[in-house]
Amino acid sequence: MSEAETVPFEAVLNETLGGIDFDPAALKAKYLEERDKRLRTDGNQQYVEVKGDFSAYVDDPYVEREEREPVFDHVDVVVIGGGFGGLLMGGRLREAGFEDIRMIEKGGDFGGTWYWNRYPGAMCDVESYCYLPMLEELGYVPKHKYSFAPEIAEHSQNIADHFRLYDNALLSTCVTHMEWDESAERWTIETDRGDKMTARAVAMGTGPLDRPKLPGIPGIDSFEGHTFHTSRWDYDYTGGDNAGGLDGLADKRVGIIGTGATAVQAIPHLGASAQELFVFQRTPSSVDVRNNRETDPEWAESLEPGWQERRMDNFNVIVTGGDQEEDLVHDGWTDIFRNLTGIAAKTASRKLGRRLTGPEKGELMEMSDYRKMEGVRHRVDEIVKDPATAEALKPWYRQFCKRPCFHDEYLPTFNRPNVHLIDTQGKGVDEIRPSGIVANGTFYELDCIIFATGFEVGTDPTRRRGYDVVGKGGTKLSEKWADGVKSLHGLQTADFPNCFFLGFVQGAVTVNIPQTLNEQAKHAAHILSEVRARGASVVEATPEGEQAWVEEMERKSRIGARFRAECTPGYYNNEGQAGNPNGFFSASYGAGPVKFFRILDEWRASGELEGCEIR
Repeated sequence: MSEAETVPFEAVLNETLGGIDFDPAALKAKYLEERDKRLRTDGNQQYVEVKGDFSAYVDDPYVEREEREPVFDHVDVVVIGGGFGGLLMGGRLREAGFEDIRMIEKGGDFGGTWYWNRYPGAMCDVESYCYLPMLEELGYVPKHKYSFAPEIAEHSQNIADHFRLYDNALLSTCVTHMEWDESAERWTIETDRGDKMTARAVAMGTGPLDRPKLPGIPGIDSFEGHTFHTSRWDYDYTGGDNAGGLDGLADKRVGIIGTGATAVQAIPHLGASAQELFVFQRTPSSVDVRNNRETDPEWAESLEPGWQERRMDNFNVIVTGGDQEEDLVHDGWTDIFRNLTGIAAKTASRKLGRRLTGPEKGELMEMSDYRKMEGVRHRVDEIVKDPATAEALKPWYRQFCKRPCFHDEYLPTFNRPNVHLIDTQGKGVDEIRPSGIVANGTFYELDCIIFATGFEVGTDPTRRRGYDVVGKGGTKLSEKWADGVKSLHGLQTADFPNCFFLGFVQGAVTVNIPQTLNEQAKHAAHILSEVRARGASVVEATPEGEQAWVEEMERKSRIGARFRAECTPGYYNNEGQAGNPNGFFSASYGAGPVKFFRILDEWRASGELEGCEIR
């Protein structure tokens, strides 16, 4: 036995991490204590559905809906949703030679998330060279490493132009009913504009983060000042634009509820403009360095064909714990994962002279996570001058219990004399009154309340869509999936022919969401191309194919479940409720996106369309 093999793992662990100057047991206890403060029995039911008196929070404030005559016709493929999922689906269909396509989108233009989210400071938090879809197809390189919302929205519209997706599109239109006609072997689709059309196939790219949610705070409908949700930003009231300059708030006392990813980007602009800003916090975000910068034109000129796909794959491997010779993106995301998995594991393995065991890998990741979050908390102390405010802004949970944030102006904003952090110790706001907010038993008089409370995640998909999907024999999708999702690769389900679901339902959740949507769009376009090439008209997942994928999902389902159970509540873990089949990660493929994409590639390459029936 070599000397390296006799080195105790604990010594190697300590050396790999550069010393463990924290108490892991105490940290874990603190994390669980902070989680328990925030656990609620009502879970997702704590949020108010935006309908009835609250329906204004989902209205489109950006484009006036023009009246038009209803449409009664037939098309080859309908794509529902004009965000990245729908754009990628439409683009891949065009590339495959499908001409008779109709896009249906409830917004007044394409863009999805980037149509609705126009709040000041809105920007992507995954590198734009990976995040913005189809850059090579359009011959475009973003202006910054992290693009701002106006550029992303414009790029979305350029994709629609490039692939002629405006042709025959129905914008400012919501689907209200969708049903399979067995005798005609086509879908009937109805909308809120009186349209009633048929389509041979339908692809649903409606996204998981599209419907605003509001907290069920007592008195939420009693406030007599001005209110809006961040995804429907009211620049008529605030003044300014995405770059800030909110001069309409110069004499206003503003309250913002929420400190997640959206609030982290908007609060610096609110703090710079409002007479007074009150930030109501339930759980602080983890906020690390952003270091955004303009694109180097020489680097852009040096890019070779295939650069974006190589970059996306490189990023995806690293942020799922894999190893790459070079980190092409080199940002906060890859830094986290290289230190949690890649570099740390390789270093420890080399010192031990052998591969790490499963439990050793788990312990190394946990200790690396603790160290990383200690650094995030130390950054708060370095930046925020008031000790009590700094303490309240520290996140006490594991790195991926919530979506990590990266921003260079958020924490300094709390040094402004007009900005007040109202930390509710995990309880949230007590009450909303006609003239303000009560939190921690104290009343704060306000002119305006901004809800930075995110989108519905974890609620029933039928509620989020606003309609059910009716398949063969009158089977409703909500009923079929009531006891859990049953699908083939998350894209098709038996009894719903010629219907494709883009998103995270029994697919793979990635840090770079558009990459998953792109892989799904390519897959669905391939299947429809095969149907056409074989002279057929209908493709449907078989019960056997569906069952095989359900069993594969179950084999991988326990990955990450214990980790999320110990997390502070949020949409990543269904607000702390286990067993919710509609949660963000609940029905995602546990083995991760790298393996999932490989499964789809191999399935297409085989040419057998295993698990599908074509007729």
